[in-house]
Amino acid sequence: MESFLPGAASLADCVDKRLMVVLRDGKKLTGILRSYDQFANLVLQDTYERIYVKSSYGDIPRGVFLIRGENVVLLGEMDAGSQGISLQELSIEDILLLHSEEMERKEHIEKLKADLLRKKGLVPLAMGSLSALDGFN
Repeated sequence: MESFLPGAASLADCVDKRLMVVLRDGKKLTGILRSYDQFANLVLQDTYERIYVKSSYGDIPRGVFLIRGENVVLLGEMDAGSQGISLQELSIEDILLLHSEEMERKEHIEKLKADLLRKKGLVPLAMGSLSALDGFN
């Protein structure tokens, strides 16, 4: 039976392996895990920020990256020989352009939703904002 180490100690098997880390802000980083501590703070080497847009992706080189453990949502080892979903790799400029267009489209949709809610007499709250409830104190 394999031994199980709870918490950050279970990262010992991942040192010197390529990992993908998903952060709270939605960023996806890939890099080689070089170090970690009891708070699951991570040091990644040869780090790339990977941006996905539909069936394409682009990698932006970031170098050595220190990640505070509380910002990690998901962490996993990357399989170098994986034959998963085929995605088209784009240049940094192309993926950033597609990403900004996608973000503008999403913002436009959110604005339309908020306008619709206002027309129905509802007040949409901004992410992380409770300013609409200030009058109830």
